Amino acid sequence: MWLRINRMRPSSGSGGSHPGNPGFEKEGAKVPEFRMKVAPDTVAYADGENHKLVLEFAIPGAPTDTINVKMLEDSVHLTAPARDIEYVAALALGWPVKPDKAEATYEHGLLRIEVPFKDPMEDAVKIPIKAGGAETKIKSIEA
Repeated sequence: MWLRINRMRPSSGSGGSHPGNPGFEKEGAKVPEFRMKVAPDTVAYADGENHKLVLEFAIPGAPTDTINVKMLEDSVHLTAPARDIEYVAALALGWPVKPDKAEATYEHGLLRIEVPFKDPMEDAVKIPIKAGGAETKIKSIEA
């Protein structure tokens, strides 16, 4: 049994904004096509041999030039419009990474991102130690 779903779209002459999609504006303005937001199948794992985090997102049908990925040391955000849906993902990472060293490839609907882990002591600051008021003297013990 097949079920066909027809999506209703507001007419351009409705005027005002549409509560479900604030992009709908006054008559004559460009009306963006509504896209249902979908979470992509996602895999994240540590490549221990290469000290990298590997993230994979299944986003078939998304044109490469429309994929938007933003990464911080502790998180990654993805948006990728494809046909009548938009893939969206936001992930918190369990270990800090170096986002400026990330490399991404997109092939056959699979976005693969490899990013090196950040050394936890990389930004550590060495603290100078000053001698206190009373110096410690070494006593020798006679036997």
